[in-house]
Amino acid sequence: MVCGWCSWILTEPDKTAVEYSHQLNDRIKAAIAMAGGALDFSDFMSLALYSPGLGYYSAGQTRFGHGGDFITAPLVSSFFAKALAGQAAVVLASLGSGDVLEFGAGNGQMAYDLLCELDRLGHCPEHYYVVDVSADLKATQAKTLAGLPAHLRNRVEWLDRPPGAGFRGVVIANEVLDALPVRRFEREVSGVSALGVGEEDGRLCWRKTPADQVLIDAVAEIEADIGEPLAEGYQSEWCPSLAPWVNELGRLLDQGLILLIDYGYPRREFYHPQRGMGTLVCHYRHHAHDDPFFWPGLQDITAFVDFTAVARAGVNSGLELAGFATQGNFLAGAGIGQILEREAAGDPNRAAELAQQVKPLLFPDEMGERFKVMAFSRSLPVTLPAFSFVDHCDRL
Repeated sequence: MVCGWCSWILTEPDKTAVEYSHQLNDRIKAAIAMAGGALDFSDFMSLALYSPGLGYYSAGQTRFGHGGDFITAPLVSSFFAKALAGQAAVVLASLGSGDVLEFGAGNGQMAYDLLCELDRLGHCPEHYYVVDVSADLKATQAKTLAGLPAHLRNRVEWLDRPPGAGFRGVVIANEVLDALPVRRFEREVSGVSALGVGEEDGRLCWRKTPADQVLIDAVAEIEADIGEPLAEGYQSEWCPSLAPWVNELGRLLDQGLILLIDYGYPRREFYHPQRGMGTLVCHYRHHAHDDPFFWPGLQDITAFVDFTAVARAGVNSGLELAGFATQGNFLAGAGIGQILEREAAGDPNRAAELAQQVKPLLFPDEMGERFKVMAFSRSLPVTLPAFSFVDHCDRL
């Protein structure tokens, strides 16, 4: 199923991948028929990403790195995980002991680097838990982490779901929130319409339907927060599972820190008039585009994160908002410059080489500004050094 401009710009996948995509496409069409001809976009996105055996995060294709569809901060440089480890070490030291819980561990590289750096700092967690929905990714993570020394490897444990209440330590989710399924809507003079998914001439297509009360209320809350109605024709996204997901973190954390890293904006910036077509973005072989119907199951589908909604959900669940900053400012406050100096060991050539590695993580025109870091805490006896550089909680 090739749609729009993607069909002639992006490279066609191999025959095996095409067959998987066709199978998923048939599954989506069946869901559309069962829904009466229009499937809510969040349901489509859930099928496209997580459908067992066929979804993007469930099948076996390469997703991360130069041979996949996109690259994440832990794969840009190990300095990302080392900077996070420094903050985790502060928390674990203040608690006396504790665990680390990582959601959506990708290919396992961040877990590997975090554990090695925490070991170097003398603050290894008792357990390093990984929660991931993909069996295929769990196997990849296990392969990556098999290279750890035994005393670190034996601390790693995979969980099918988050642990129960009483967790003490550090929770990390890097590029997880952007993959939560979203609903799409359009503001019209007469009210709000849902932008769902239909089928036309054998192809998936956008299908506009009247919004239900849940979506109407969500848009009304957005407009109340930004202080004005959205313009006629304005299209965007709202994530119904965002607050429940954050509430789950509030339920499980007894004492410690939560770090959420993702691309997104505070609400007033998210629903800015200049973003009248929304924030939906798809990734296929390092090309970003806006066609979610291009080869279902073979591309990532994401939306930017409404960090005001994240902050509100966290505070409502009893967590303390401990900081909000751009990734670049967070890493600077976390001492990434000092880590670079340590690794360079006085060698100016090595220092220049490492500086080139970390530049994409810090610079505003790369990951440094687009990605944000939000922290929540509960009963934490220390403040986080990383937010001492800049804290933008006032923008929320």
